[in-house]
Amino acid sequence: MSGSSRPSPGHRPAGEYKVEGLAFRDGDEEEGEAPAPSPVAAGPRVGWRKLTFLPVVLIAVLLATWLWFRQADLDALSQNALGNGQVTKALWQHVQLTVISTFFVLIIAIPLGILLTRAAFRRATPFAMAFANMGQATPAIGLLALLVIWLGIGRRAALIGIIIYAVLPVLSNTIAGLKANDPTLLEAARGIGMSPLGVLTRVELPLAVPLILAGVRTALVLNVGTATLATFGGGGGLGVLITTGITSQRMPVLVLGSVLTVALALLVDWLASLAEVLLRPRGLEVGT
Repeated sequence: MSGSSRPSPGHRPAGEYKVEGLAFRDGDEEEGEAPAPSPVAAGPRVGWRKLTFLPVVLIAVLLATWLWFRQADLDALSQNALGNGQVTKALWQHVQLTVISTFFVLIIAIPLGILLTRAAFRRATPFAMAFANMGQATPAIGLLALLVIWLGIGRRAALIGIIIYAVLPVLSNTIAGLKANDPTLLEAARGIGMSPLGVLTRVELPLAVPLILAGVRTALVLNVGTATLATFGGGGGLGVLITTGITSQRMPVLVLGSVLTVALALLVDWLASLAEVLLRPRGLEVGT
């Protein structure tokens, strides 16, 4: 027909190309320029300030404390409290109390939090949370005193008290992290044939990792602080130096015990903050 024109076999409209027998047309002529693809999520990055600031401050504080002790006039009682490796022994005991108690908090609170988010055990969640709240609401020194009366003086009573006191943040964050997962993602995982264990380990837990790590960080700092009370139950630690400095009115002993406790708490918090960044799943880094 004269009113219509068809392109000849060898002729193509402007903007259309032939690649290996397939025709393609530029989409930006009619629909506008296509949006650029989103960048691939990079691995977790830690800035140099986050890596160096706190360690430098801690080194400066410890160096200033050491220089102060160099010129301090220590009497026989202070020398006896700080000499013969007493400081190293107390610091090592404190680290042991913190590490052991945190380990047991993790193997108790995280599996329990997972269990309480399963359909068969959800009704028990209020009771478990109430018990964990009672453990933290009880004054730490009172809880330790009750455990000493029950179990006797020693490290075991101190460890149990620290564990009970630190279970709540890890347990509550584990439950909150698992409950916050998008139900459509879980349904999609089940739809492609994943088993309940596969959905838990490959979808639910990775998405809940940031909240769980935040709870672990809180528990670590709590454990460092609560471990200073272990001395009242015969558990040792840096609390020995603090109580000795208070009861004997020896300021150098008190200052050293307090500075080491604060420095250890800040160091543990710094290490936990790095773990939060490094252990966060890479897929969750998009948009952060």
